[in-house]
Amino acid sequence: MPQSKPPHRDGSSPELFSGHTDRFGGITVVSSEEPCLSSQFDQKLEASLTAWKEKKVRGLWFKVALEDASWVPSLAKNEFVFHHAKPGYVMMCRWLPISELNNIPPFAHTMFGVGAIVVNSAQEILVVKEKYLPDFPHWKLPGGYVEPGENLADAALREVLEETGVKTEFEFLLTFRHMHGAMFGCSDCYFVVSLKPTSEEINMCPREIAACQWMKVDDYLNSPHTIETNKFFVKKYLECQKSGTGVTYESSVHPFLKRRVRPDDRATESDTRLISLPLNSSQCLTG
Repeated sequence: MPQSKPPHRDGSSPELFSGHTDRFGGITVVSSEEPCLSSQFDQKLEASLTAWKEKKVRGLWFKVALEDASWVPSLAKNEFVFHHAKPGYVMMCRWLPISELNNIPPFAHTMFGVGAIVVNSAQEILVVKEKYLPDFPHWKLPGGYVEPGENLADAALREVLEETGVKTEFEFLLTFRHMHGAMFGCSDCYFVVSLKPTSEEINMCPREIAACQWMKVDDYLNSPHTIETNKFFVKKYLECQKSGTGVTYESSVHPFLKRRVRPDDRATESDTRLISLPLNSSQCLTG
């Protein structure tokens, strides 16, 4: 008499996908954790869907590794849609409840960039011209996109050093611009910070930058090669310098996530950073 297959440790049948249950009543199946032959996938998925409906599971997620891409057509035929993708996997999802509004959140839709106002003791501002904007040769603030898991302040210091070779220290967050319809159809937040230079010798990155120099602040504000948005940022910087205001970072522990922003040796006992906003704070530009 053939022996029946033992149940999984969580009590589920080996003929069903197990997955990880989340706090919202959903389940995530990770293909690398639950291998399944393509020839057996349809049957296992159908049985799992029946069981999940009986258990009133809400959101279903399948994290399909690149090597398991053969799962994708079957998931699509069973009303799963693409949620997001990264180089090593695609995430597909389905909302099971018929009488309940789909509550699956959209994927990340906003990109973060940072620009730095770096002014030395001679009231000169550090400015650059991008290499890949030959038809629009304007002087701009050094900066770029914030990398995953990177703090705004760290991103600003890194970008200034990479583009100009100038070392800096973080002073305060000045203002930001929020716009829509940017790269990949995402919204875009561009944060402008004030950095204090600790060196002034320029060592320009020729791969990204066409020109770099220290320029008198007044000359920058009056230059025909400075766009109005950057003039706005610099004017706000001068106002903050005069009034002694700015937005600083303060350490804080997130009460729920308990998660480090920077899981490296530089990370302190704090998990996150809060922005402290003074009464006479700098303005924000939207568009």
